[in-house]
Amino acid sequence: MKESLMEIVCCPIDKADLELDVEERDGEEIVSGTLTCTECGEVYPIEDGIPNLLPPDMREDATA
Repeated sequence: MKESLMEIVCCPIDKADLELDVEERDGEEIVSGTLTCTECGEVYPIEDGIPNLLPPDMREDATA
């Protein structure tokens, strides 16, 4: 994902801002890391450049 996406994404639970923590970067592309809600503290993973913004209960169902 590109860092500029941070301007438009928000927490799907409470619509609050997300804080970016980059683990791996490839040029301008964020390959892995996390997005953390500044209000509820929920953590959303970024894997292979794709942020997973599904709420926690739906995230577990999607991987099963």
